[in-house]
Amino acid sequence: MSGPKNLKKGEYLFREGDPAESMYVIKSGKLAVVRPKGGGEIVLAELGANDMIGEMAFFDNKPRSASIKAISDAVVIELPFKALHAQFKSFPEWVKAIMKSVNTHLRNANQKIKQLEKTDDDTAVFPPHTVTRLCAIIGLTAKVYGKPGEKGGTVVPTERLRRYTIQVFQQPTNKMDTMLELLQGLGHAKVEDLGEGNRRITVNEPDFLIRFVDFYNDWLFKSDDKRVNVEEKEMKSLRALMFFGKRETANEKGEVKVNLTQMQNDSMRELGFLFSVDDPNSLSEKGLIGDKFSVEGGGLAVSFNVGELETIYPYWEIIHAAKKVTR
Repeated sequence: MSGPKNLKKGEYLFREGDPAESMYVIKSGKLAVVRPKGGGEIVLAELGANDMIGEMAFFDNKPRSASIKAISDAVVIELPFKALHAQFKSFPEWVKAIMKSVNTHLRNANQKIKQLEKTDDDTAVFPPHTVTRLCAIIGLTAKVYGKPGEKGGTVVPTERLRRYTIQVFQQPTNKMDTMLELLQGLGHAKVEDLGEGNRRITVNEPDFLIRFVDFYNDWLFKSDDKRVNVEEKEMKSLRALMFFGKRETANEKGEVKVNLTQMQNDSMRELGFLFSVDDPNSLSEKGLIGDKFSVEGGGLAVSFNVGELETIYPYWEIIHAAKKVTR
């Protein structure tokens, strides 16, 4: 039955792996989200009055993913799923779809972050798992709690972002600030100083960051023989191919044909750097573009899918920029 439930300090509301039948709202006191580590526990987050607990299981009926422990005497209000489901049925279908989608993203992000903890590379200043974790926090916080900006994009609530960074995912704020600077430099976010320690953080496209996390995470867990690695020196070639490729008409497969010899002749004037017909050789070997072939009248050409290159290029921009982080 719904209603208040009293907890003494040190008492568990529920434990990791327990079946989920209710969600809770904290009326008073403080509770902690804890998970076992070694012979003890680590605190993932602290929750207080008006915070909600256990709502993710409402959508997927999965067991509890962490334990909830009272760190002071507390009172919570129990909301049984059975009663809530009856009300949920009256919601518009699009509202239900959004809520379920957000819940799935959060579940997936939590699972991936747990996996990435097993591949920590302490020798790197900004290792891959840190990049994916921070981008997941930004993307999901923007997706779930963000509001449309007056000039476009999604404004992320700074306090919510800070809470998720520190308490839920246990990441240093200086690393989050560095990631925001990196994304701003690449045009994916904007950080404005409003004075008195306040900031406005705008993410251009939260879904882009979520797609990037999925892409990089999948790439990291592939075997070496199945990874397609775009090296930093190859980025100029990709940029040149996309620039000239967008001028061409794609065939039914979405592929365009560009004259590499003509690109070489026009590159300095059009791009500001010299492009050689041999520059894309490594991209052909990796299967990112087709093999070179001769064209009528002399010269060399190549075919490729512009859309595919435009998809991966910004991902690799983030990856290479993160590798240069020195603090």
